[in-house]
Amino acid sequence: MKHTITVQKDDEVLNVVLNADLPYSRSKIKSLLKHECISIDNEVTTQFDDQVHAGQTITIVSHNQQRDTPLTIIYEDRDILVIDKPYKLLTVATNKNEELTAYRLASDYIKTQDSKKRIFIVHRLDQDTSGVLMFAKSEAVKKAYQDDWNNLVLDRTYVAIVEGKVVKDEDTIRSFLRENKTTHMYSTTTGQEAITHYKVIKKTENLSVLKVNLDTGRKNQIRVHMNDIGHPIIGDRKYDAKTNPIKRMGLHAYRLTIKNPKTHKVMDFVSPLPPKFKRLTKVTQKQEEDI
Repeated sequence: MKHTITVQKDDEVLNVVLNADLPYSRSKIKSLLKHECISIDNEVTTQFDDQVHAGQTITIVSHNQQRDTPLTIIYEDRDILVIDKPYKLLTVATNKNEELTAYRLASDYIKTQDSKKRIFIVHRLDQDTSGVLMFAKSEAVKKAYQDDWNNLVLDRTYVAIVEGKVVKDEDTIRSFLRENKTTHMYSTTTGQEAITHYKVIKKTENLSVLKVNLDTGRKNQIRVHMNDIGHPIIGDRKYDAKTNPIKRMGLHAYRLTIKNPKTHKVMDFVSPLPPKFKRLTKVTQKQEEDI
């Protein structure tokens, strides 16, 4: 069951839901929040005191919202499926008990067209990273992208909100990454080369909004490199963030530009900045369009 509330005036999410004509007590609402069943403008919240504003939409489901949220498809053709992956959704399962993943949702969607169809992983996004994610519809297309990634993937742009005021307006970070026994990535002098470019979109007293582009796609690469320069991504406790103002990690896969391996047609896919990013940073429409 799903309920939708249009916010009439600025308030906290708990008060709005409590005052709506719904059969929920204060304790039940807090339980729904804890189990990620309440979202604001399609972004899950777990905080009873999150501020909501007139015109926003609060959605409440009786079970985990991800199970009630349809797959957001950015683009689809005979070769690829591109989706807008929400924050907190795994790309693929990390253990047998994790049934709900972007791969599972994409696979279920493809099978509604033809039960014999399959979907294939081309690349991944961290669970706490939202944004553009692409799947292949055949093993041949998957192999084409993975074998010629640097020539077929023309642009991967992320937006990162980091702690503190970054001094250099743009820079390139290079290191070699390795993984320790606790799956923590770190920079060292040997390992897999990682190259990250960034450019400042906006600065405030406490935060910097960065446009980030990758030459390499190593695990946790942006997160490690931001920490390396002393500006960890907000909400990223694994890599030493001290603050979490939007109750999620401040990393979003904004753009993916690819070349079709068969037709060589160039295609550009964009996932707009999440509302929480824009409310926190006050990034303008012009600044977003220039990313």
